[in-house]
Amino acid sequence: MPVEFDHAKRQATLDHRGLDMARAGEVFAGATITIEDDRQDYGEVRFITVGRLDGRMVVIVWTPRGAARRIISLRKANDREQALYAPRLDRP
Repeated sequence: MPVEFDHAKRQATLDHRGLDMARAGEVFAGATITIEDDRQDYGEVRFITVGRLDGRMVVIVWTPRGAARRIISLRKANDREQALYAPRLDRP
């Protein structure tokens, strides 16, 4: 499934976090954990996916848009998330 994103947000994420939304497809191609983000009504269905990019655990928030995944945010997983999800991501 292809990814799409806001180009200004992509550049801001690249500048501030060193992570490129254009590479989010690489995360989805590997082992992931995905949950629906139902913490509030966003006016659209949103998902949170945890996976790895260049060996680093990352968190992607995204929404389905037609045949694509629209990336909302991409960031490095925090310490709590790494402790919680690493055992499940690292299973053979």
